[in-house]
Amino acid sequence: MSLGDLDKIAAETGFSGVVQVDRAGKVEFAAAYGLANRAYGVPNTVDTRFGIASGGKGFTALAVLSLVREGRLALDTTARSLLGDDLPLIAGDVTVEHLLTHTSGIGDYLDEEGDWEADDYVIGAVHVLTTTEAFLPLLDGHPTKFKAGERFGYCNGGYVVLSLLAERASGQSYHDLVRSRVLAPAGMTRTDFLRSDELPGDAAVGYLEDSDRSNVFHLPVLATGDGGIHTTAGDMSKFWRALFAGEDAQIVTRPRHDVPEESLRYGLGFWLHRTSDTVILAGYDAGASFKSSHDPHTGTTITVLSNTSPGAWPIARALM
Repeated sequence: MSLGDLDKIAAETGFSGVVQVDRAGKVEFAAAYGLANRAYGVPNTVDTRFGIASGGKGFTALAVLSLVREGRLALDTTARSLLGDDLPLIAGDVTVEHLLTHTSGIGDYLDEEGDWEADDYVIGAVHVLTTTEAFLPLLDGHPTKFKAGERFGYCNGGYVVLSLLAERASGQSYHDLVRSRVLAPAGMTRTDFLRSDELPGDAAVGYLEDSDRSNVFHLPVLATGDGGIHTTAGDMSKFWRALFAGEDAQIVTRPRHDVPEESLRYGLGFWLHRTSDTVILAGYDAGASFKSSHDPHTGTTITVLSNTSPGAWPIARALM
């Protein structure tokens, strides 16, 4: 696809965001479209930071695996062994691996198998959600959906539980675990957990679909284990290179489950192409959409970031 073709799709769909394609660390093309802040007319640039919704689950998985290597957790560690009296509806046989692979069966505070839209107000008091422990009331009271290990059932709450287990096993906050064990080793200096109510000038405000309203009342004010961290296209290229230069890539990209409804497979925190070795991180939420893929054989990374709910998908489909 040429840059002209990309410009045409962006114009036809009203795309707001950034697209970057690089091969083995060399940028083949990068382009920015639309506004990072509509009220002040601030344009997106190729260095703008965007929220990536569930794309952050891959970072959570890697932070958890770092604790597994140290012996502070194991894939067969049960959630109950660290939860104590918290979240009593989580079954005793639910393990770290179940949570990583979306096979835990636990009830979800944001059930993607239910009837909801990304722009719905579904969380409540988002301003109090600044720590993982603050999510406990939100995670509580959801009955088990199916027996652990029975099937794949995408679960946002499961990744918040993972971040809670990681904190209790390590004695560190989830945010610091990701910063020190994932972001810093990869040189991702432009990626961080940003509060939605005090975004810096280089971060894009997220906008609801067909609206100039921001997503500030729709998402936790500070992201945790199930997603929402802010990053750039350049940092995602650094991330993929670092991942495949280390040992974790073989672990997280081993297929655990077929997900036919998505025409994909799933590893540990990462989506996998149905037939090739391409690895994918993706996220879609109120005022945020993101997809980044990496082909380990050619070293090609394609990243699409958008500050609108469905904005990344038409571009991503054309490129990937």
